[in-house]
Amino acid sequence: MAVRLAHLSDIHFGGENAAAVAAAGDYVNAGKFDLTVVSGDLTRYGELGEFEAAAEWLSGLKGPRLVTPGNHDAPYIAWIERIGFPFRRFEAAIGPAAAQTHLGAGFAVRGVNTARGMQPRFNWSKGQIAPAQARAAAAWFDTAPAECVRVVVCHHPLIEMLGGPMTARVWGGKAAARAFAEARVDLVLSGHIHAPFAWPYPFGDGRTYAAGAGTLSLRERGVPAGFNVVEIEGAAIRIAALGWTGSHFEPYRTWSLDRRSP
Repeated sequence: MAVRLAHLSDIHFGGENAAAVAAAGDYVNAGKFDLTVVSGDLTRYGELGEFEAAAEWLSGLKGPRLVTPGNHDAPYIAWIERIGFPFRRFEAAIGPAAAQTHLGAGFAVRGVNTARGMQPRFNWSKGQIAPAQARAAAAWFDTAPAECVRVVVCHHPLIEMLGGPMTARVWGGKAAARAFAEARVDLVLSGHIHAPFAWPYPFGDGRTYAAGAGTLSLRERGVPAGFNVVEIEGAAIRIAALGWTGSHFEPYRTWSLDRRSP
């Protein structure tokens, strides 16, 4: 059975590329996707108006969706709220922040929150993933049918993209990547760095892959605004990173990856 996912990230409402965001919505609605995934940073500063715009856009998408928060989805200005209730606004407007799940026909997706409102280091934009989060995800996948494609969604790349335009420096990231490989996860989808990539984790059988989507914001980092289309059928995983030309989306980069046998 073929599985078709739309993977978007880092839309940053409040600083979005309005034309690209509108066109992405049209593309998703015309694409007959089994699931639309958004891997965090829906907003620019976590402001209420930005969440309202994000929720309105999401409500216009056809089909099921899974949305996990990013570091920009904790308020940047409301410090008391950021420290005490960093994802209250996200949950009120979008949905659960800690974990999200979707079980479809032939695939299972688990969202894991790698963003934190605060942490004991200077740069709070970087990621964290606790061992308990990885264990909970692995245990949930064990309840899914064995033939399901297994997909994790988080905002920060668990292991750095080689040559990427910025870093995620995820505390616990390497251990979580290893745990997901041992749990036979097929894909770990992320965002954060505003550049698309796909490559295998260096653990297990080498067939657990990290794949990142770009941004639909005006904050491009040497890559056009865009998002990814993921298609999984049999032993093949195909990922197309689409880039915005100013009038339409076209393939910017593509990858074909070997999927392990279920």
